[in-house]
Amino acid sequence: QVQPVESGGGLVQAGGSLRLSCVVSGRTSNSYATGWFRQAPGREREFVATITWRGGVVYYTGSVKGRFTISKDNTKNTVYLEMSSLTPDDTAVYYCADRRGGNFYSDYREAARYDTWGQGTQVTVSS
Repeated sequence: QVQPVESGGGLVQAGGSLRLSCVVSGRTSNSYATGWFRQAPGREREFVATITWRGGVVYYTGSVKGRFTISKDNTKNTVYLEMSSLTPDDTAVYYCADRRGGNFYSDYREAARYDTWGQGTQVTVSS
């Protein structure tokens, strides 16, 4: 059974950095990509970044481009989200989610297309 588990959240000052990790236990060859999403209080869950397990194709949402970097280690079944130049607007619960292929290149932003989700890790950025 595929199960993503996030870690690495915490409290950081504006301008600081954090690295989140997502271990995708039970990952199989059907796993096509793993993505990061976030949800702030009172807001909908939004796409942050995603990466394919083969080829390492990456996509980011516009607000994090140049500040966040997604990467993976296939040998550890782990996806990382390196976050820098953090602002209070980045405060949210961050979730990682795994998915099969499907129409990935057209719907990679859609949370509903991801099959299994972690419990989330809180990131709080103070001003």
